Amino acid sequence: MDQRDRTFDDKEKSLEFKTFAGTMSGGVAGSIWGAVVASWHDVPKVERNVALPGLQRTLHLMGNYGLTFAAIGGIFAFSDHVAQRFRGKQDFWNGAIGGFVAGASVLGLRGRSISSALKAGAALAATAALVDASGQTTRIDNGTEYYPYTTGKAPESAAVD
Repeated sequence: MDQRDRTFDDKEKSLEFKTFAGTMSGGVAGSIWGAVVASWHDVPKVERNVALPGLQRTLHLMGNYGLTFAAIGGIFAFSDHVAQRFRGKQDFWNGAIGGFVAGASVLGLRGRSISSALKAGAALAATAALVDASGQTTRIDNGTEYYPYTTGKAPESAAVD
């Protein structure tokens, strides 16, 4: 199949797309969470050579959380896809493998010990496996098409004057 002939579904299922989407959604979620965490802290004292210390701390926390969540999302999506390809199945074990790899690599490196890496990997693996096994999904394909507009004429009584 030529690269130009791939449909959106094929691109959506590709390793690159999944990894990019996981990284970007993790980065956005992490940045938002960083802003929330920053709002819980007291504003630092204003110093003579520091402009807008509250904004600086907020941006710093948003960046830290954003990068951490982006790394977790990207590594999870990558390892989930690789596990699916390697195993030849699409089940909750792929999510568990992806969660373990993401947790152990990103969160474990932050803890700088093997025990913290194993704990973080196990926690993310259990969470991903529970979500996958429970059948949680955001999209259900029941064959119904929804349009952002109507295809028929509105009745006369519904017309706005």
